[in-house]
Order: sequence, then C-alpha cells, then structure tokens
Amino acid sequence: MPIYVYETIPGEAGAGPKYYEIRQSMRDEPLTTHPDTGEPIRRFILGGFGILTSARGGEGRGRAGSGDCGSGCCCR
Repeated sequence: MPIYVYETIPGEAGAGPKYYEIRQSMRDEPLTTHPDTGEPIRRFILGGFGILTSARGGEGRGRAGSGDCGSGCCCR
C-alpha cells in the first residue's frame, strides 16, 4: 500500500500546517480528518522526480531539454 502525505488545515491565522504520512489503499478516498487526532487534513501532493536515460547512449542524450532523450519520454 502506498504512503500518502497529508497536511493539517490550520484554523488560526498565521498557524502553519503539520504534515503526516499515512498508509492507505489506492482505492481509499482521501482522508478529511486525521484518524487519531480528528484534526481537519487534506492530501498534500509532492512534486516528483524522474531519471531520464537513453537506451542508445551518446553525448547529450537522456537529458531534459536536449531534444532527443530516447523513446518513450517527453523532454519538451
């Protein structure tokens, strides 16, 4: 099962959110309250990262923005 990151929804001005990692099925609906504390929460989407490689090798291939990073990926 994947682990999702949730953040609290601060109720006071100037209060920062707290972050939690919660394991749940991909089929489960996103939580709206923390299961232990009852605080209002929302799922927090993190930016991902990827590694581009070239099946053909060669200088400049496999890098974002090079214009030709091998089959199956989008660099533009």
